[in-house]
Amino acid sequence: DDQIEQERASQCISGGCCALAAVYLMGKFYVANAGDSRAIIIRNGEIIPMSREFTPETERQRLQFLAFLRPELLGKEFTHLEFPRRIQPKELGKKMLYRDQSMNGWAYKKIEEDDLKFPLIYGEGKKARVMATIGVTRGLGDHDLKVFSSNIHIKPFLSCFPEVRVYDLTQYEHCPDDVLVLGTDGLWDVTNDKEVAGVVMEVLTSYEPNDPCRYTMVAQELVVRSRGVLKERGWRLPNDKLGSGDDISVFVIPLGGPGNYT
Repeated sequence: DDQIEQERASQCISGGCCALAAVYLMGKFYVANAGDSRAIIIRNGEIIPMSREFTPETERQRLQFLAFLRPELLGKEFTHLEFPRRIQPKELGKKMLYRDQSMNGWAYKKIEEDDLKFPLIYGEGKKARVMATIGVTRGLGDHDLKVFSSNIHIKPFLSCFPEVRVYDLTQYEHCPDDVLVLGTDGLWDVTNDKEVAGVVMEVLTSYEPNDPCRYTMVAQELVVRSRGVLKERGWRLPNDKLGSGDDISVFVIPLGGPGNYT
């Protein structure tokens, strides 16, 4: 992340990205995630999560705590407190539910002038944004990203530090159908873990266990199904919902069988 910052001027590169990495070292997989990509292991039909997404909702307390410690980062335009909805001027002096960086639940407070500021985290689910700007809270780059029409930088809230999970390959006997799946949010926006596992097993069983192409075909099938089919009303899934409009990148890595690491 520091290197990206140093080179952004000389290389004329702006912007940023999420990062999901899997490293095999001495019998173990180390999976590091910074962003909203996801990794799962499918072993004997069982789903083992190897990452979690970092979004304004999942990291609410970290973001609020940083804003609480350094209120100057909010530029006098935002509040680090969260309310169930946007506060209106006519509600000054009334009691409303809120929560801060130390709270999991909600409590009541008397609405003050500062509470009328735009919330640090606004929206729910995939629509949640930090300072109404970005929907992920960990990643690389974006050193120049600012709140629209302001001089407030987003980067202090966008952490480059990943969460790392470890999987010991030597603890289990793996068969050729056991895999590690890495996918960007374009996959997971429209497909859940169970559905991905279903596609994995469906495609793998249609190929011989020693056919190295079987894993590439699984990745391809996951991309195709997440994108959907082009119809009159855009790309559609079999249930007629919109297909993924985001980047869809998928890696399927075998854990056992031919080339077994264990």
